[in-house]
Amino acid sequence: MPLLFLNEKSWGRTCDKARAEAAMADFVDVVRAVADEDRSGTSLVSEVELKSLDIADGYPVGKWIGGSPKNHVRWQRLLALRNRAPVRSVYPTPDADDHLEYRYEDATVVGMGAAHFMDGVAVSLPVAPSWSTSSVTLDRRELVELEDGSQEFEHEAVEVRHVSAVPHVDEHRSWMRRSALARAATGRQIWEHKEDLYPHLQFLPRTEAQLSDLDPRWVVPVRRCLERLDAAAADWDAAVAPEPEWRSRVTPEGETRKRVCRFEDVDGEWRTFHLHARFTPGAGRIHFRPVGEENRIRVAHVGRKIRPDL
Repeated sequence: MPLLFLNEKSWGRTCDKARAEAAMADFVDVVRAVADEDRSGTSLVSEVELKSLDIADGYPVGKWIGGSPKNHVRWQRLLALRNRAPVRSVYPTPDADDHLEYRYEDATVVGMGAAHFMDGVAVSLPVAPSWSTSSVTLDRRELVELEDGSQEFEHEAVEVRHVSAVPHVDEHRSWMRRSALARAATGRQIWEHKEDLYPHLQFLPRTEAQLSDLDPRWVVPVRRCLERLDAAAADWDAAVAPEPEWRSRVTPEGETRKRVCRFEDVDGEWRTFHLHARFTPGAGRIHFRPVGEENRIRVAHVGRKIRPDL
């Protein structure tokens, strides 16, 4: 079950008590609708504990709970779910997103950014029209290492899954019902279920050790990168184009570095796998080559940038 990340920007807004009451009722319904897919596996993740939040400006959760028996029942329904805080408590390592910043309307967003980074779902209190949508576009700012070793920030518009009303949950229900393995939590899980997760990718035997020992900070970024490569391969017709239409940034190695990208292929021949996609934090690389006769992509390296002495 994906994690539900609370959009902190939807709380503590200025609105009247009646609107706040209705929004909380809707919020509980939405969270429980998600939980109905997997009650034991659903967690609501927030930067601070729910009981510390203000539903609206000057209207704290505690006051809402005591406002009526119905509100107390709704609160008990929320308490049936695990509330985890702060957001980084669910990261593979506390510093896993130190290279990233997510912004919405020029303001940093913690919860929605975490939902994208951890491949989860953002959930908002429906107090403003901005949150009446099943996806939200964020500006993702990422510190990446360039081929010459220097670093720079790259900007990218990304879509995060979002719910604030039960119909939004219905839009994401098929995704939520996918096997938990589709959200593999370790590199070893990626390796063991690679045929199911990435049917259009092939992996050299050497990548088993690399994935099995994958840095926990890299599991989600590698998973995302492989998903994009698989999607590109799925739409590729080698008779029409020599390469797939890439869904992420893919670049070739320069001539002087191609020699460090030669690996023994599945047939025993040594070939150059100089095309690569990048992932962060750090200088993460996935090296591969398109195999036109099979309309597949063959992966040879998953790990740090290959150095000439390795």
